[in-house]
Amino acid sequence: MDKTFDPSRVEAQWCQTWEADGCYQPSGSGKPYSIMIPPPNVTGTLHMGHAFQHTVMDALTRYHRMAGFDTLWQPGTDHAGIATQMVVERNLKLAGEPSRAELGREKFLDKVWEWKKFSAGTISQQIRRMGSSVDWSREAFTMDPAYSKAVVEHFVRLHNDGLIYRGKRLVNWDPVLQTAISDLEVVQEEENGKLWHFRYPLANGATYVNAEGETLNYIVVATTRPETMLGDTAVAVHPEDERYKHLVGKTVMLPLCNREIPIVADDYVDPAFGTGCVKITPAHDFNDYALGQRHKLPLINVLTKAASINDDVPEPYRGLDRVVARKKVVADLEALSNNTASAPITSTEEGKPVYPRGLVDKIVDHKLKVPRGDRSGAVLEPYLTDQWFVDLTRETRHDGQPGNGGLLAITKPAIDAVESGRIRFVPDNWKTTYFHWLNNIQDWCISRQLWWGHRIPAWYDDAGQVYVGRDEAEVRAKHGVAASVPLKQDDDVFDTWFSSDIWPMATLGWPENTDALKRYYPSSVLVTGFDIIFFWVARMVMMGQYFQQDVPFKDVFITGLVRDPEGNKMSKSKGNVLDPLDVVDGITLDALIAKRTTGLMNPATAPKIESKTRKDYPKGIEAVGVDALRFTFAALATNGRDVRFDAARAEGYRNFCNKIWNASRFVLINVGALDAETGEATAAVSLDGEVTLSTADRWIISRLQKLEAEAAAHFEAYRFDLLAASLYQFIWNEYCDWYLELTKPVMQGSDELAKRGARRTLVRVLEVWLRLLHPIMPFITEEIWQKVAPLAGKTGKTIMLEPYPIANPERIDEAAEADVEWLKGFMLGVRQIRGEMDIPPGKPVPVLIQNASAADAERIARFQNSVSFLARLESIRVLSAADEAPQSATALLGSMKILVPMAGLIDKAAELARLAKLKAKLENDLKMNEARLSSDKFVNGAPAAVIDKERARVAQQKAELATLTEQEALISAL
Repeated sequence: MDKTFDPSRVEAQWCQTWEADGCYQPSGSGKPYSIMIPPPNVTGTLHMGHAFQHTVMDALTRYHRMAGFDTLWQPGTDHAGIATQMVVERNLKLAGEPSRAELGREKFLDKVWEWKKFSAGTISQQIRRMGSSVDWSREAFTMDPAYSKAVVEHFVRLHNDGLIYRGKRLVNWDPVLQTAISDLEVVQEEENGKLWHFRYPLANGATYVNAEGETLNYIVVATTRPETMLGDTAVAVHPEDERYKHLVGKTVMLPLCNREIPIVADDYVDPAFGTGCVKITPAHDFNDYALGQRHKLPLINVLTKAASINDDVPEPYRGLDRVVARKKVVADLEALSNNTASAPITSTEEGKPVYPRGLVDKIVDHKLKVPRGDRSGAVLEPYLTDQWFVDLTRETRHDGQPGNGGLLAITKPAIDAVESGRIRFVPDNWKTTYFHWLNNIQDWCISRQLWWGHRIPAWYDDAGQVYVGRDEAEVRAKHGVAASVPLKQDDDVFDTWFSSDIWPMATLGWPENTDALKRYYPSSVLVTGFDIIFFWVARMVMMGQYFQQDVPFKDVFITGLVRDPEGNKMSKSKGNVLDPLDVVDGITLDALIAKRTTGLMNPATAPKIESKTRKDYPKGIEAVGVDALRFTFAALATNGRDVRFDAARAEGYRNFCNKIWNASRFVLINVGALDAETGEATAAVSLDGEVTLSTADRWIISRLQKLEAEAAAHFEAYRFDLLAASLYQFIWNEYCDWYLELTKPVMQGSDELAKRGARRTLVRVLEVWLRLLHPIMPFITEEIWQKVAPLAGKTGKTIMLEPYPIANPERIDEAAEADVEWLKGFMLGVRQIRGEMDIPPGKPVPVLIQNASAADAERIARFQNSVSFLARLESIRVLSAADEAPQSATALLGSMKILVPMAGLIDKAAELARLAKLKAKLENDLKMNEARLSSDKFVNGAPAAVIDKERARVAQQKAELATLTEQEALISAL
């Protein structure tokens, strides 16, 4: 066993061994426990969020595997339609190869498959590096033949059941990618914009008197997108708005287009926004579309797929980009007429209307939420187009046939599954988010205008008739379409979320009723982020309920986001992204800067990113190994809260690994199983036979039982933070710091039965807590367990297949725990005095005891030898009530006083000089910090957290100064 822990060597060895030995595969016996991995994008790499969730899933998997469950952790990747197609198109451009359009569909897809082979291998290796014990023999991919067959099957069945239809509706449209995208792929960020106020003239000579007593022949509407006014089909006002009630039912003349459009009343309108009059463009706004449906307004699309103006508008605007068209619309409205504002509309000889001067009433600055595509960065357009939809809102079938429609067939059962408790959200509050979406759901657009993905199994004849089937042969047979009739398959592919909503079923063999499906469905828990509750979690519940008449998982554990140390979301644009493997393997400062500033969309931010990186990681990031990173994630996994990740925290847990390694070597050396100098294995002393267990032995065994009970409870509640805290406290503080120390007097004594009892306890407790720790820190525990297990009587091949420890209440010893707590309090009291008085740890000191109770006196007598050895005491004497104590430093243990006489123990003059020097430095620092806090510039300009930290530092310095003053007075009195 090496003198120091080398994570890289240990990780590489055990990753290969576990997988080669089939340790990750289900055992086939015991109660089933399964987790379906949320499939990462095949184009991506493992990010901090993945690493965090994989830590949680692997801890659950390893725990249940050790607890005797038949455990399956199903791995796989998602084809990620838009993301993958974008990456491949960019790669083609960088390589100077033909574009997607030049290649054609089939040759382009060949290029995508080439890229998939490379990219999938990258992310699978990263998953292996993290120690994720997934069953690689079952690895799935959403474009695999079997999975693709399942995707087609569930579309066809839903269509046959009247729950899928094709229709013309508004969708989020990306004009750069030229495809519909889901709400999840829309980034809504506040940006600076304008609010244009336009005058729309009333038609047919109508006028009205406004609040200021002016007679007007126009109303003013406000818009943030002037170019869409070319497609207006109404103006809306609130039905209770006294300013405009009398105008409802009248019409206005739409400028530039010379169309009469009605004024309608609708509760949607906010009278306080703008002028209280809203232009309605049903083909270019989701709210306007809904209002248009209520009032049966026509839909006029004015944009092409590339977001330029189409031919359904007046000729001057045709073909213009939307940005250019916006400027021209505004300019033309400003220049429409030279009449006065209140003049009525008249006709020229040519019959064209003449408008009031200046139809642009005003333009004001306005902050607004701009929808952008998260992949392209382009401003999205609500776009009217033919798409495929899943019916989620009707109570009857969409096609009019008998049977329940989308609401009763798909939506309501998904709500019932959570309301009934068959699915549990952890934390519980996330079910509110789930219910809110399902109770306000819209039909689901499942088609995408891409080439990479599952092509929609629908065929069209020359007349536009559509036929749905599993393949063309089935379509022709089912619908009697002759072979001579040409059919063309739909060019669109499915939304990736539609392909993955059957993930828990399809990865187990659905639609076939396989043994795996029968055994591992429903899965035990889904571990995922809150951001896809709508788009994936709810939809898997819908499809599981519909096709399997059962929930897809029993628990949904919602993790927080992994943020940077200041709480900011990690993003490439901010330059605060961390690669988990950079934390595992370490990275230099220059390499980290290069990684964060290469390929930025806005290179101008590079200096700012470099400056922040130098500030946060001045020495780069030291390698910590997988175990330390995993333990960091577990320690930070507080339910319902985001994770603020700091690499320095992981470096701290690397020290925990070193502590474990060194303590294990100490144990092996003390039982004779390891040569202290060479690290080579030797013949251990026998641990068999009669033993005597000391108070310390009984104490650590008792504490171990409580740890085992806590671990089981924390796994059940998904409290990985509490689990990590319990393990850390026991291993570092109780076992390594206290128990190993408490065994030293026994090991150096002459009682052979007590020695054997200590050695046996050292080994057996170590072996047990290695198993307790294994689900979180698999590598170091396996490496050490291999050395310790034979000494503890274990003959298994690997720790990961050993039983997870179960508490034995009969071994809890409250008396031993109380004794050791008293011992710890006594030794800490002596250590406190040594620290305050600057007495060297190895210098023996006399101790006097005052106010000792009968129980204290009994313990002193019983533990005198141990206390004297461990606390380095020269002597220990209990004072009677009549005894007068000399001038002493004091520590309290309950009501008992621990006294260390000062006379002759320290150099009075030297100690006073030392204290004076410390006080002078502390007073100077305190003065500077108080001055800083009294500065208005600092108090008003610094963040609240920084100010609070400074105040805490001042309070601590004052407390330290008071302690030094007390010590100075005590020494002076000697």
